[in-house]
Amino acid sequence: MPPRLPPLNSLRVFEAAARHASFARAADELHLTHGAISRQIRQLEDQLGLALFERRNRAVFLTAAGTQLHEACREALGQLQHTLAQLQAQSSPPPLVLSCEPTLAMRWLIPRLPALRAQHPDIALHLLTAGGAVDFARDRVDLALRRNDFAWQADSHLAELAAEYTGPVCQPAQATAVTTGSPHTWLHTHSRDSAWAQWQARSGQALPCAGHNTLEHFYLSLQAAGAGLGLAIGSVFMVADELAAARLAAPLGFVADGSAYVLLSPQAFDSDRRRSAVLAWLRHEMAATLQQAGLG
Repeated sequence: MPPRLPPLNSLRVFEAAARHASFARAADELHLTHGAISRQIRQLEDQLGLALFERRNRAVFLTAAGTQLHEACREALGQLQHTLAQLQAQSSPPPLVLSCEPTLAMRWLIPRLPALRAQHPDIALHLLTAGGAVDFARDRVDLALRRNDFAWQADSHLAELAAEYTGPVCQPAQATAVTTGSPHTWLHTHSRDSAWAQWQARSGQALPCAGHNTLEHFYLSLQAAGAGLGLAIGSVFMVADELAAARLAAPLGFVADGSAYVLLSPQAFDSDRRRSAVLAWLRHEMAATLQQAGLG
């Protein structure tokens, strides 16, 4: 009849003590007291009828039997950890890959992702930044957060999230001068080259212009506005946190620009619990942003 195996926890304690050659360091690793480690080792030695450590001047050294048992424990526990990791990986679905426009990702989505993790700890999300058309198969993307200003694949599933609102934004110190009609430099961006024309048409307002400055990306125009270099047309979603922290001001408010943010998926949202959860969360967060800006 084979000998009865010691408890797994005793072997785990022994392996740590043997690896560190120290009961104290094993106690630190396992979050136990030195006394608890010593008792576990003593009980293991009593059960086996073998001395596993030599104790000399407060130091411990493996005996020949202890060395042999440590090698067996190291291999067995290592194999057990490897197998458990494989089983967990097999049982957990891969992360959802979400593609999002870069400026929206940086200035709105990323600061809110901890809230998604807290609300849905079982949903792993991998974020990619990209804009415009998306090929789900080629790009290996599960969801795409976009503004509906382009043509998407005919077989994509689309869910509207929130209407887009835009307005001129500037450094807070410049806000009064904007409302009193002082000319300012207009900041433009290649990625939204018609933003000023759209805002003027939608708002019915005309602002005096002291000059034009065109930057490559939308987020650069917002950074420039915050640095006091002029007025930029900002999306309420992309400036909401800066407005709340008084790093930017929107002296003339925001108007709907006729576009909207949408979530695209290659499969129906209600066919996948995780996709449905992300959709509901995005809608809630965008509605909260609009409400915070007085637009909800």
